[in-house]
Amino acid sequence: MHRFTLAACAGLLAAAMVAPAMAADMPAPYKAPIVAAPWNWTGFYVGINGGYGWGTSNWTAGAATTGDFNTSGAMVGGTVGYNMQMGQVVFGFEGDAGGSWMTGTDSTSCCQTQNDWLGTARVRLGYAMDRVMPYITGGGAVGDVKMTSALGSQTATRFGWTAGAGLEFAFTGAWSAKIEYLYADLGSASCDATTCGAATDVSFTANIARVGVNYHF
Repeated sequence: MHRFTLAACAGLLAAAMVAPAMAADMPAPYKAPIVAAPWNWTGFYVGINGGYGWGTSNWTAGAATTGDFNTSGAMVGGTVGYNMQMGQVVFGFEGDAGGSWMTGTDSTSCCQTQNDWLGTARVRLGYAMDRVMPYITGGGAVGDVKMTSALGSQTATRFGWTAGAGLEFAFTGAWSAKIEYLYADLGSASCDATTCGAATDVSFTANIARVGVNYHF
Protein backbone atom coordinates (compact mmCIF):
# COMPACT_ATOMS: atom_id res chain seq x y z
CA MET A 1 0.00 0.00 0.00
CA HIS A 2 2.79 2.38 0.87
CA ARG A 3 4.53 1.61 -2.44
CA PHE A 4 1.22 2.25 -4.34
CA THR A 5 0.81 5.62 -2.68
CA LEU A 6 4.35 6.64 -3.58
CA ALA A 7 3.81 5.55 -7.18
CA ALA A 8 0.56 7.53 -7.40
CA CYS A 9 2.19 10.67 -6.03
CA ALA A 10 5.06 10.32 -8.49
CA GLY A 11 2.59 9.98 -11.36
CA LEU A 12 0.66 13.09 -10.32
CA LEU A 13 3.91 15.06 -10.00
CA ALA A 14 5.01 14.00 -13.48
CA ALA A 15 1.62 14.95 -14.96
CA ALA A 16 1.79 18.36 -13.30
CA MET A 17 5.20 18.99 -14.84
CA VAL A 18 4.15 17.89 -18.34
CA ALA A 19 0.82 19.80 -18.45
CA PRO A 20 2.31 23.33 -18.80
CA ALA A 21 4.57 22.18 -21.64
CA MET A 22 1.60 20.65 -23.47
CA ALA A 23 -0.43 23.79 -22.95
CA ALA A 24 2.37 25.88 -24.42
CA ASP A 25 2.31 23.73 -27.58
CA MET A 26 -1.47 24.17 -28.11
CA PRO A 27 -2.46 26.57 -30.98
CA ALA A 28 -3.57 30.11 -30.07
CA PRO A 29 -7.31 30.81 -30.12
CA TYR A 30 -8.65 31.42 -33.70
CA LYS A 31 -9.03 35.05 -34.70
CA ALA A 32 -11.34 35.98 -37.57
CA PRO A 33 -9.61 37.96 -40.35
CA ILE A 34 -10.31 41.68 -40.50
CA VAL A 35 -12.66 42.40 -43.42
CA ALA A 36 -12.47 45.86 -45.01
CA ALA A 37 -15.72 47.79 -45.17
CA PRO A 38 -17.30 47.91 -48.66
CA TRP A 39 -16.40 51.00 -50.70
CA ASN A 40 -19.19 53.60 -50.76
CA TRP A 41 -19.44 55.92 -53.77
CA THR A 42 -21.63 58.57 -52.12
CA GLY A 43 -20.16 62.07 -51.95
CA PHE A 44 -18.47 64.86 -53.87
CA TYR A 45 -15.36 64.37 -56.00
CA VAL A 46 -13.01 66.37 -58.21
CA GLY A 47 -10.54 65.17 -60.80
CA ILE A 48 -8.60 65.60 -64.00
CA ASN A 49 -8.99 63.87 -67.35
CA GLY A 50 -7.24 63.62 -70.67
CA GLY A 51 -7.57 61.77 -73.92
CA TYR A 52 -8.14 62.02 -77.64
CA GLY A 53 -11.04 63.10 -79.82
CA TRP A 54 -11.90 62.28 -83.41
CA GLY A 55 -14.97 63.17 -85.43
CA THR A 56 -16.36 64.87 -88.53
CA SER A 57 -17.35 68.30 -89.80
CA ASN A 58 -19.41 69.35 -92.80
CA TRP A 59 -19.75 72.74 -94.50
CA THR A 60 -23.07 73.23 -96.34
CA ALA A 61 -24.17 76.33 -98.28
CA GLY A 62 -27.44 75.73 -100.07
CA ALA A 63 -26.92 72.80 -102.41
CA ALA A 64 -23.11 72.97 -102.12
CA THR A 65 -21.37 70.87 -99.50
CA THR A 66 -17.89 69.73 -98.61
CA GLY A 67 -19.18 66.38 -97.43
CA ASP A 68 -17.93 64.99 -94.13
CA PHE A 69 -14.23 65.45 -93.42
CA ASN A 70 -12.26 64.27 -90.40
CA THR A 71 -11.23 66.23 -87.33
CA SER A 72 -9.01 64.99 -84.51
CA GLY A 73 -6.78 66.08 -81.63
CA ALA A 74 -5.88 65.80 -77.95
CA MET A 75 -8.14 66.91 -75.09
CA VAL A 76 -7.49 67.65 -71.39
CA GLY A 77 -9.66 69.09 -68.60
CA GLY A 78 -11.06 69.01 -65.09
CA THR A 79 -14.03 67.21 -63.53
CA VAL A 80 -16.39 67.83 -60.61
CA GLY A 81 -19.29 65.63 -59.53
CA TYR A 82 -21.49 64.09 -56.85
CA ASN A 83 -22.65 60.48 -56.36
CA MET A 84 -25.53 58.96 -54.38
CA GLN A 85 -25.34 55.21 -53.73
CA MET A 86 -28.50 53.23 -52.93
CA GLY A 87 -27.71 49.54 -52.55
CA GLN A 88 -25.61 48.77 -55.60
CA VAL A 89 -27.15 51.52 -57.75
CA VAL A 90 -25.16 54.75 -58.02
CA PHE A 91 -26.81 57.90 -59.39
CA GLY A 92 -24.81 61.05 -59.87
CA PHE A 93 -24.20 64.37 -61.59
CA GLU A 94 -20.93 65.24 -63.31
CA GLY A 95 -19.54 68.25 -65.13
CA ASP A 96 -16.28 68.73 -66.95
CA ALA A 97 -14.58 71.35 -69.10
CA GLY A 98 -11.21 71.70 -70.75
CA GLY A 99 -9.07 72.48 -73.72
CA SER A 100 -9.36 70.78 -77.09
CA TRP A 101 -7.00 70.61 -80.05
CA MET A 102 -9.41 68.95 -82.47
CA THR A 103 -9.03 70.31 -85.99
CA GLY A 104 -9.57 69.21 -89.57
CA THR A 105 -9.41 70.62 -93.10
CA ASP A 106 -11.42 69.70 -96.18
CA SER A 107 -8.96 68.67 -98.88
CA THR A 108 -10.79 70.27 -101.82
CA SER A 109 -11.97 73.68 -100.64
CA CYS A 110 -9.56 74.35 -97.74
CA CYS A 111 -12.37 74.84 -95.21
CA GLN A 112 -11.02 74.26 -91.69
CA THR A 113 -13.03 73.43 -88.57
CA GLN A 114 -11.42 73.72 -85.15
CA ASN A 115 -12.59 73.07 -81.59
CA ASP A 116 -10.63 74.90 -78.83
CA TRP A 117 -12.70 73.99 -75.75
CA LEU A 118 -15.47 71.60 -74.81
CA GLY A 119 -17.57 71.03 -71.69
CA THR A 120 -20.33 68.65 -70.64
CA ALA A 121 -22.97 68.47 -67.88
CA ARG A 122 -24.26 64.94 -67.44
CA VAL A 123 -26.06 62.44 -65.24
CA ARG A 124 -24.40 59.12 -64.48
CA LEU A 125 -26.03 55.79 -63.65
CA GLY A 126 -23.70 53.12 -62.31
CA TYR A 127 -23.73 49.68 -60.75
CA ALA A 128 -21.35 49.34 -57.80
CA MET A 129 -19.45 46.09 -57.35
CA ASP A 130 -17.55 47.26 -54.27
CA ARG A 131 -14.61 49.21 -55.75
CA VAL A 132 -15.55 48.68 -59.40
CA MET A 133 -18.37 50.63 -61.06
CA PRO A 134 -19.41 50.41 -64.72
CA TYR A 135 -21.73 53.27 -65.72
CA ILE A 136 -23.64 54.97 -68.51
CA THR A 137 -23.88 58.74 -68.85
CA GLY A 138 -25.60 61.42 -70.90
CA GLY A 139 -26.54 65.10 -70.95
CA GLY A 140 -25.62 68.40 -72.55
CA ALA A 141 -22.46 69.57 -74.29
CA VAL A 142 -21.11 73.03 -75.07
CA GLY A 143 -18.08 74.14 -77.03
CA ASP A 144 -16.73 76.45 -79.66
CA VAL A 145 -16.62 75.86 -83.41
CA LYS A 146 -13.98 77.93 -85.20
CA MET A 147 -14.52 78.16 -88.97
CA THR A 148 -11.66 79.27 -91.21
CA SER A 149 -11.73 79.84 -94.97
CA ALA A 150 -9.56 81.75 -97.43
CA LEU A 151 -11.55 84.87 -96.49
CA GLY A 152 -10.97 84.74 -92.71
CA SER A 153 -12.13 83.07 -89.48
CA GLN A 154 -15.27 83.13 -87.41
CA THR A 155 -16.05 81.41 -84.07
CA ALA A 156 -19.41 80.38 -82.64
CA THR A 157 -20.35 78.84 -79.29
CA ARG A 158 -22.64 75.86 -79.76
CA PHE A 159 -24.81 73.80 -77.39
CA GLY A 160 -25.53 70.17 -78.12
CA TRP A 161 -25.75 66.77 -76.46
CA THR A 162 -23.49 63.94 -75.35
CA ALA A 163 -23.80 60.29 -74.28
CA GLY A 164 -21.44 57.47 -73.43
CA ALA A 165 -20.23 54.90 -70.93
CA GLY A 166 -17.29 54.20 -68.67
CA LEU A 167 -15.69 52.13 -65.93
CA GLU A 168 -14.39 53.55 -62.65
CA PHE A 169 -12.18 51.78 -60.09
CA ALA A 170 -11.39 52.96 -56.53
CA PHE A 171 -7.78 51.87 -56.28
CA THR A 172 -6.52 53.32 -52.96
CA GLY A 173 -7.69 55.60 -50.18
CA ALA A 174 -9.99 58.28 -51.57
CA TRP A 175 -8.67 57.94 -55.13
CA SER A 176 -10.33 56.38 -58.15
CA ALA A 177 -9.40 56.05 -61.81
CA LYS A 178 -11.72 55.83 -64.81
CA ILE A 179 -11.78 55.09 -68.52
CA GLU A 180 -14.59 56.67 -70.51
CA TYR A 181 -16.06 57.07 -74.00
CA LEU A 182 -18.34 59.97 -74.99
CA TYR A 183 -20.03 60.96 -78.22
CA ALA A 184 -20.70 64.69 -78.52
CA ASP A 185 -22.75 66.53 -81.16
CA LEU A 186 -22.66 70.34 -81.24
CA GLY A 187 -25.07 70.59 -84.16
CA SER A 188 -24.35 73.25 -86.81
CA ALA A 189 -22.76 76.67 -86.41
CA SER A 190 -23.56 79.52 -88.81
CA CYS A 191 -20.79 81.14 -90.81
CA ASP A 192 -21.72 84.38 -92.62
CA ALA A 193 -20.95 85.33 -96.21
CA THR A 194 -18.14 87.68 -95.19
CA THR A 195 -16.09 84.79 -93.81
CA CYS A 196 -17.33 81.81 -95.80
CA GLY A 197 -18.31 83.41 -99.13
CA ALA A 198 -21.96 82.47 -98.57
CA ALA A 199 -24.17 81.76 -95.58
CA THR A 200 -22.87 78.34 -94.47
CA ASP A 201 -23.85 75.76 -91.85
CA VAL A 202 -20.85 74.02 -90.25
CA SER A 203 -21.47 70.82 -88.27
CA PHE A 204 -19.21 69.34 -85.61
CA THR A 205 -19.31 65.92 -83.92
CA ALA A 206 -16.71 64.18 -81.78
CA ASN A 207 -15.88 60.75 -80.37
CA ILE A 208 -13.92 61.14 -77.14
CA ALA A 209 -11.86 58.43 -75.46
CA ARG A 210 -10.24 59.49 -72.21
CA VAL A 211 -8.89 58.44 -68.83
CA GLY A 212 -9.19 60.31 -65.55
CA VAL A 213 -8.31 60.34 -61.86
CA ASN A 214 -10.77 61.50 -59.17
CA TYR A 215 -10.40 62.37 -55.48
CA HIS A 216 -13.49 61.62 -53.33
CA PHE A 217 -14.39 63.70 -50.25
